[in-house]
Amino acid sequence: MTESSFILIVDDNPTNLSVLAQTLRGAGYSIRIETDGESVLEQLEEDNELPELILLDIQMPGIDGFETCRLLKENPRSQDIPVIFMTALSDTESKVKGLSMGAVDYITKPFEGEEVLARVRVHLQLRYLTKKLLHWNEELEQRVTKRTTALQQAQVQLVQQEKFASMGQLVAGVAHEINNPVGCIVGNIDPAFDYFKDIIEVIRLYQKNYPTPVSDIQQALEDRNIDFAIEDLPKILDSIKLSAQRIKDVSISLRNFSRSESNEKIYANIHECLDSTLLILQHRLKAVGSRSAINIIKQYGNLQEIKCFPGLLNQVFMNLIANAIDALEDIVNPNIRISTSMFDSQFVEVRIADNGIGISESVKQNLFQPLFTTKPMGKGTGLGLSISRQIIEEKHAGKIYYESVTGKGTEFIFTLPVNN
Repeated sequence: MTESSFILIVDDNPTNLSVLAQTLRGAGYSIRIETDGESVLEQLEEDNELPELILLDIQMPGIDGFETCRLLKENPRSQDIPVIFMTALSDTESKVKGLSMGAVDYITKPFEGEEVLARVRVHLQLRYLTKKLLHWNEELEQRVTKRTTALQQAQVQLVQQEKFASMGQLVAGVAHEINNPVGCIVGNIDPAFDYFKDIIEVIRLYQKNYPTPVSDIQQALEDRNIDFAIEDLPKILDSIKLSAQRIKDVSISLRNFSRSESNEKIYANIHECLDSTLLILQHRLKAVGSRSAINIIKQYGNLQEIKCFPGLLNQVFMNLIANAIDALEDIVNPNIRISTSMFDSQFVEVRIADNGIGISESVKQNLFQPLFTTKPMGKGTGLGLSISRQIIEEKHAGKIYYESVTGKGTEFIFTLPVNN
């Protein structure tokens, strides 16, 4: 942490504040203290400096920790600050509710100094890595804006250039998706092992002194709260299992999406390609600002595998779905419908439709032109649709077209031969 960065502790209990302050200051961290949620929200609005991490008590006077966290995540200034809940509640429902509000972790009272420091270190490191990744992404986008019209004379290379241009968004999305699972895994491994060691130690003492409990066993049971450890350990292991599976799913989808191409086409499942793209874009489907979460409607038909370049088709799906998301920015009940079907047993048809703002007549005239974009400088290259048409029509001998009504939405339709 830099000299100006700090950890914000929010708790109305003086004893808790004293313990945490002593623990964190002893480890070299700068801290600030608030005693209620209202004060936290006021401070974040007035101060130029923002905390790197917030330790937030759940049960407080006024607005509780859950509501405070919800308001923090709604505020663009504070929505990216990691929040760790502090609670004496051990039930799964409370923990799940806290994580669903946007918290990255929780610490159970009474505090164990080493556990607090371990979790704080993990989430500060994740925040540092996330900032570094976003900085790299900004630099990448700045390079993209420097592209010139010379790209129009290099159509053969456009596909790989567009992959590189979108890599910043791709990596940022993946980092967003794995951040919470990774934090959960790292934060829970140490206490899980601690519980295990304590349970084994007590079991050995029982074996030594069985059948009559002796004072050292009784003292061990009291000091280590074995009943709580036995109750909480399965929950921690379940959390680790779910988080690990999530990471695995994202990793597989990323690998499938960015698979390298050879000179030969291979048979691939179109639905797997679509689902991999949707998983990578999951962070963009969530509610943001005044826009609610985007509803994905899948209407998948019974498709044959088709002979294709799956990596290139993934790029088409990424371009079209990302454009659909952009078109839904100000829509109250946004949705994207993805449907697939076969016809004549020789062709696959894919439709990607949104209920967004539609395409104006002036834009329609230039929609597939290279370097044409309606997005602000630095937000788009103007290559997505041009490349998509090149991939569909030139690389796969298919057809791509669209139907759009201003104010009602847009649907892109393309057909691909099964064998080509």
